[in-house]
Order: sequence, then structure tokens, then C-alpha cells
Amino acid sequence: MTAFTKANILLPKLSEAEMTKWAVVACDQYTSEPQYWEKTAEIAGDSPSCLKLILPEVYLEEPDSEARIEAINNEMEKYLKEGLFNEYKDCLILTIRTQADGKKRTGLVGAIDLEMYDYNKGSTSQVRATEATVASRIPPRVKIRRDASLELPHIMILIDDVKKTVIEPLENNTDKLTKLYDFELMQGGGRLEGYLVDGENAKAVFDALDKLSDKADFNSRYGLTNEEVLLYAMGDGNHSLATAKACYEEKKAAGAPETELARFALAEVVNLHSPALEFEAIHRVITDVDTNKLMAEMTEALGLVKGTDGQTFTVVLNGEEVDFTITKQGANLTVGSLQNFLDKYLSENKGVIDYIHGDDVVKSLCEKENSIGFLLPSMTKDELFPTVIKDGALPRKTFSMGHAHDKRFYCEARKIK
Repeated sequence: MTAFTKANILLPKLSEAEMTKWAVVACDQYTSEPQYWEKTAEIAGDSPSCLKLILPEVYLEEPDSEARIEAINNEMEKYLKEGLFNEYKDCLILTIRTQADGKKRTGLVGAIDLEMYDYNKGSTSQVRATEATVASRIPPRVKIRRDASLELPHIMILIDDVKKTVIEPLENNTDKLTKLYDFELMQGGGRLEGYLVDGENAKAVFDALDKLSDKADFNSRYGLTNEEVLLYAMGDGNHSLATAKACYEEKKAAGAPETELARFALAEVVNLHSPALEFEAIHRVITDVDTNKLMAEMTEALGLVKGTDGQTFTVVLNGEEVDFTITKQGANLTVGSLQNFLDKYLSENKGVIDYIHGDDVVKSLCEKENSIGFLLPSMTKDELFPTVIKDGALPRKTFSMGHAHDKRFYCEARKIK
């Protein structure tokens, strides 16, 4: 058995129009745009909505966060008592997301066994983080989940299924599956369809996953020797899964009656090779820094030479852009080698780092005095699994998968109490 399994999944008994009000985007999106969440609240109105069951992170540090969490827990209990949900036992759900750009991303919603997940760097668990997990981000999120009756996932986990054996056979035969929902997502989110996967269809999924997790094949595929299998790599929502893990460990230690429920977390598994998944680079800008000192120390530490042969990136400084190659590589990827240096430098020197999407934004920010920018290459899909296997969790903000409106929307739920 792999870490991914069937679950008892809840879906609301709502019409197509009501489902548009029900599903909302992941809580960690639009954190600098409260107007997005205000509009979401306006659209949801008094209707049942996932918005009332989550805490958007734009409000996480607000002084009324405790009251918000209490209101969330009360709303969950209310929905359960009112019989809002249908429960689909021992199943998976095939989701087909048509993005705003027309591309389709297909996934499977089920449960991840948290006993088989370890986000720490150097982990050899079957489920691993792809980027560094910030421990300080977990306790505030534990407060939200600790007493919740329900969980709603925005977690997306990737499998490296080049031959497309797990999800795609279902995607090509949806006419043989029971459709559970089909509706428009709010605020430019595209469209979402869901299909019940159980019985022999579910068995075919797990048979394919078992083959994908064969240790000998895994090592042969990546040119390794006797390494433990990395089958599930985090795509989005790592801190949510880490929060679920923390709550599970807490309940296990206390011998709580809901420990077995807490051992699992709903997530969507997506094939890394889905054409709708696109990796985008996340650049760095450092402000309030002695740029001459930083450049001198970086040139020495990374063995920088001008050119674009090997691990290369572009420095934006004083209105100029210069390409450099790293000759003293400290990681499998350019971003890893650079970030290792920047982390050490900023721990010992003045400077503030920011993570930026878009070349133009970097160039604009670097017009300010005492600022320097680093334009990084995009990581290819083929580099993800080998790099996580070799280097462990990558530096935070190594890559981004799509724009905010393409991120996962909450729809399914599961009882955790």
C-alpha cells in the first residue's frame, strides 16, 4: 500500500449555481489583496460556502483571528447538524479543472497517510516536501485545525508518472463514471468537474501506484542505488499538510479518540506531466543592502564568472543586467546554490530579501538605491524529483505552479472529529 488511499468524502447537496458560491480558492492566495476576499464574501452571501469554513491567510494575523476560528468551528458543526452533506464512502474523486486559459488539469482527491510523510530536509519518506518548511508557520495553523470537525484540502501532491498510468485512464473514460458536480468557479477560476471513483476503478488506480512505487524500478528510473522511494512530492499546500501532521502527532500523544481520523489528510494527487502544470521561476530582490560587499562576497563564495554555461542567473544592479555562471555549485539547481549563499550572507549582514514573480517587477524594484535583483531560470519538471531526492527539500520559493486564480479551490470535505 502506498501513502495515498480512499476516504469518506463529503460534498454539499447544492445546485450548480450554489456550488459556485460554495467553492473558494486556497486560503494562502491573495494575501496582499483583501479586496479579493471581500468580493468572495459578497459572492457567497448567506449561502453555504467554504469561505465560512476556512481562514484566509490575509486575516491570519488580525486581532480577531481567535473569534474567526471559533466562528469557523461553529459553522462546521452547523453544516453537519443540518445535513448539508452527502458522504461518499471509501472512494476517490476524479477532478477535472478547466483553467481560465482553457487548459485542463486532472487530479484525484483522496487521503494521505501522515505516518508516511516527513517534511524535514533529508527525509526518505514516501511523501516529501519539495521546498523548505518554515516551522514558525505551523502553530498558527494548528490553532485553526485543532478543534475543527471538518477538513477541506487545498493540498496538491505530484506524482512523476511519465507513462500516464494512474490518472489519465480515468480521465479518458469519464463516461463510465458517476458525475458528482460540474460548475463554474468564481472570480475567473475556470470550471470544475468531479467524478466518483470506487470499486474496480479505484483498484486500477492503486495497482498503478503500486507499480510506480516499486523500489527497483524507482532506483533504475533515477539512476540511483537502493534509495527509498519518493512517490509523492508536495506541489502546493505543504504547510497545510505539515499542520495536519502536527495535529495528528498531538492527538496521538494524547490518545485522543479521533486519532485514527487525524492520521489522514485529504489531498489532490496530480501527475507532474499534466500539460496544465507549468513551473515558473521566483526571483529574488534584496533591499537596504551594501551591494558592493554582497557582490564581492558572492563572487568569491560561488566562484562567479560572466557567461551562461551551467548554473546561471542574471544580476540586476545599477540599471544593468549581467549574466553569471556559478562554478562553485552548492546544490543541484541554480536557485539552491544562490539561496544557500544569500541565507548565510543575510544572517550576518544587513539586508531584506523579497521573492518576486516577473522580470519587470524585479527591474523596477532594483531602481532604488542599495537594491540588487537576481533573475533565476525556471526549473523544468524533469528536475523536480531528482533534485528533491538528491538535495532534500529545496529552498523556499524555488518555483511556482501557475497563477493565483489557477490554484486549487476548496470543494470536498472530510470529517476529522
